[in-house]
Amino acid sequence: MSFAAFQLNGKNALVTGSHRGLGAGIALALAEAGANVACHGRDPHPGSVCGDIQALGRRCCYFPADVADAQACSALVKKTVAEFGSLDILVNNAGIIRRAPAVEYSSEDWDQVIAVDLTAVFRVSQLAARQMLKQGTGGKILNVASVLSFQGGVLVPAYAAAKGGVAQLTRAFANEWAAKGINVNAIAPGYMATDNTEALRNDPLRSRQILERIPAGRWGESADLGGAAVFLCSPASDYVHGHVLAVDGGWLSR
Repeated sequence: MSFAAFQLNGKNALVTGSHRGLGAGIALALAEAGANVACHGRDPHPGSVCGDIQALGRRCCYFPADVADAQACSALVKKTVAEFGSLDILVNNAGIIRRAPAVEYSSEDWDQVIAVDLTAVFRVSQLAARQMLKQGTGGKILNVASVLSFQGGVLVPAYAAAKGGVAQLTRAFANEWAAKGINVNAIAPGYMATDNTEALRNDPLRSRQILERIPAGRWGESADLGGAAVFLCSPASDYVHGHVLAVDGGWLSR
């Protein structure tokens, strides 16, 4: 296999939750491999990632939306197709986290996390798959799961439930769409230096406990996901379906 199999030249991608953090890193990696990228976030103003993508000579647009809203999910897909002419790659990265002991966890926090981290993944994937099937050229759907797709976590019952669901949705979609030319896979990041882990990183005890368990000895960075994302969104992974790839510094092997 040549390195050409990892190229995304001429492909059009939508990356949810790409205003900053892991999503921005994935969006930039796809652009570096040749893709045009539609970025998304809840902030009404685009972050620096759009300028970085355009500096590479790729087309980029930004759509503010709350993916907890079903109509917003539909609009994201429609606007991406209207802007680029097709949708070849979808990365479901948008996510939130709420921390509290299970006996104190509010129904509002539960509903919000499930809506963003799980239901939106279903909705946007369904809409993207319809578009990909209509185009008749296949496509790639990449979900961002978590090491908590495999573990229960602490103080994050809704997040753990949602990410477990993302892993199962990945497999369920792959079972239906693999024969139709749509690859559905997931990345399971470990403990990454993002807004979602700021509370953990600022807690000296928890931060030390986490770092002691990571064989790589450090928190992950957004750039650490780039290679895995490009692989799973490129022709190099055409025979990979329903896989959840851990990018965790060795966390799950400990």
